[in-house]
Amino acid sequence: MILYHGSFLAISQPDLAHSRPNVDFGRGFYVTPLYEQAKKWCGKFKRQGKDGIISKYEYDEQYEPELKVLKFESYSEEWLDFILSCRGGKDVADYDLVFGGVANDKVFNTVELYFDGLIDKAEALKRLRYEKPNLQICFRTEKALFLLRYEGSEKV
Repeated sequence: MILYHGSFLAISQPDLAHSRPNVDFGRGFYVTPLYEQAKKWCGKFKRQGKDGIISKYEYDEQYEPELKVLKFESYSEEWLDFILSCRGGKDVADYDLVFGGVANDKVFNTVELYFDGLIDKAEALKRLRYEKPNLQICFRTEKALFLLRYEGSEKV
């Protein structure tokens, strides 16, 4: 499977040392199989006057059964709880890989309303039901990162 990472520089050797805490699926290296999604991730760097660089990787799925994997097929109650735990600094999960939807601006607004207690979980899930998830994959361990092979990068 081909995966992409959007940044301001080429990342030939992904690592966990540069990952940020309190993001959607916790600390990790984030990629997507959707080129356009990676291009959107580059947008925030381009708005800061930096280059947008998309790095491309081959992911060998045959070893996935050896990893602890969590997959969210939709914006669900479980997805919402996991996002809130990670964004709230309470991530204690030991997954190697997490697959699921991106909390983009519109989705994030709903998550924030719920997080701040302005809407309840049922209302948040009702609103999220209408959103089509983009896919992100978070490589959370060195064991998982070992399965990525750098294929090159390009400026966008």
